[in-house]
Amino acid sequence: MIFSFSATPDFDFMTHFARHLGASVENNVLQFPGSLGEGYIRKLAFTPDFKITLHHYTLKEDLVIKRNSSGLGNELITLFFYSNEDTLEIAFNDEQQVRFSEREEAAIQVTSNDLNSTIHFPKGHAVHYIVIAIKPAYLKTLLHIHQPNDVIKTITTSGSSFLYFESMTSETKNQLKHMAAINMQDDLSHFYMQVKVQELIYLLFRQLTLRENTPHYSINSADVERLLFIRNELLKDLSVPPVLSELAQLAAMSETKLKQLFKQTFGDTIYNYYQRARMEEAAFLLKQGKRSVAETGYELGFSNLSHFSRLFEKHYGLTPKRYSAQA
Repeated sequence: MIFSFSATPDFDFMTHFARHLGASVENNVLQFPGSLGEGYIRKLAFTPDFKITLHHYTLKEDLVIKRNSSGLGNELITLFFYSNEDTLEIAFNDEQQVRFSEREEAAIQVTSNDLNSTIHFPKGHAVHYIVIAIKPAYLKTLLHIHQPNDVIKTITTSGSSFLYFESMTSETKNQLKHMAAINMQDDLSHFYMQVKVQELIYLLFRQLTLRENTPHYSINSADVERLLFIRNELLKDLSVPPVLSELAQLAAMSETKLKQLFKQTFGDTIYNYYQRARMEEAAFLLKQGKRSVAETGYELGFSNLSHFSRLFEKHYGLTPKRYSAQA
């Protein structure tokens, strides 16, 4: 099943999606017909400039959601929180999809509405994600930051093009769980949900305010496509360290541009991002209990297990041996 739409500021996703399914919306809730699966999409509008949709469903066939650029520049900001431990694939500019796997557990995406994107949800998997749609001026007033860094300035300025990915902290994961448990039949549920959504925005922007205060570099769908391809290349084989000159050639970018745009989008240097992914993979493998510490280290390209142990302890506060014993 494919649903395609243009991301204009006033587009009502749920109404149009319901028409696509041949379903109806009652009290701002779209209940999936049994023939398609089970679950719902709920929409809440706190103000005309601040809305949220909550997606909770399991479908009987793959779902592909294609968002096409509005062509209007940044007149709407989308904050996307995906908290599943199942596989999610995201693509920009209709190119190769980027996989967020069970190793990462979650993904946060902050984007302007002038970039094309495709999200693929496989059938039979429980889908849980939240999309916050908010206009730049409203977000700027809501955050009320006296000296915002360049990331915040970019996001809250109309006409900017941007894409940022952030890791999901344990606080954010817990917040999403609390929101999923809210009884929406309660008379104060709408107000309570608004409070919780604002807390969610706070947790995200607290992370974004920690990013380096560097100038924003212009980005377009073609750049994003290349960056996500490079990210895939980094994660394809974590036993092989990245070589900047080779990655730049693959991306058809200068080394300087690739370094700048990668760090801007993902919040870290290429090598640090690779090392973090390496440690996350190590933790995942150790948690499974099917490999020894030595086997895990060698599989991830470490010839010196003492170095592997020190690096792992730096990331997780425990040696691989102790982490494996607790898993």
